[in-house]
Amino acid sequence: MAYPFQLGFQDASSPIMEELLHFHDHTLMIVFLISSLVLYIISLMLTTKLTHTSTMDAQEVETIWTILPAIILILIALPSLRILYMMDEINNPSLTVKTMGHQWYWSYEYTDYEDLSFDSYMVPTPDLNPGDLRLLEVDNRVVLPMELPIRMLISSEDVLHSWAVPSLGLKTDAIPGRLNQATLISTRPGLFYGQCSEICGSNHSFMPIVLEMVPLKHFENWSLSMI
Repeated sequence: MAYPFQLGFQDASSPIMEELLHFHDHTLMIVFLISSLVLYIISLMLTTKLTHTSTMDAQEVETIWTILPAIILILIALPSLRILYMMDEINNPSLTVKTMGHQWYWSYEYTDYEDLSFDSYMVPTPDLNPGDLRLLEVDNRVVLPMELPIRMLISSEDVLHSWAVPSLGLKTDAIPGRLNQATLISTRPGLFYGQCSEICGSNHSFMPIVLEMVPLKHFENWSLSMI
């Protein structure tokens, strides 16, 4: 969960989000080094005389500043492609949940169960209990087992939506007539909050997402009570 004046990402709660955080730090360090080098060169140009004008036509310098950016791009592209394939890979999911976006709420269907589906609406501010988060609490949370691979099938009934949970590294568009999928694995129990990340209408900011990750035994008890 984010806190006021937070500058970085939320704490990672899934292997994919951990990889994304490592990649972010890796790329940020490269950008920092390049920015420092450019700032140093600019400061030199402003404070010293150009006595070595012959270097402007040097073949060696041109070769270096052509090859070096290509190497930097490769150092960024290879980890990025690795994470991209990890996010798309789904190996034997233990559970499949279908998510449908509506104006302006989410509906969920546990496809491995016969009659387990519900709608999830935001709790209005006057109905909040002490400790609830305004604009983020829902009447029906999505209860899922932790430490198990879960496949989320995401689509929409009307307009474009986006199903996003930052701490799990999830953000998948919900497109009418198209079924997108995402992999979800939580390494710890807890409540994970998200919101629709697509401008889907006047109540766009009032369709939050709440995932409740619990141990498998608690999930089985919950599913039996819902059927």
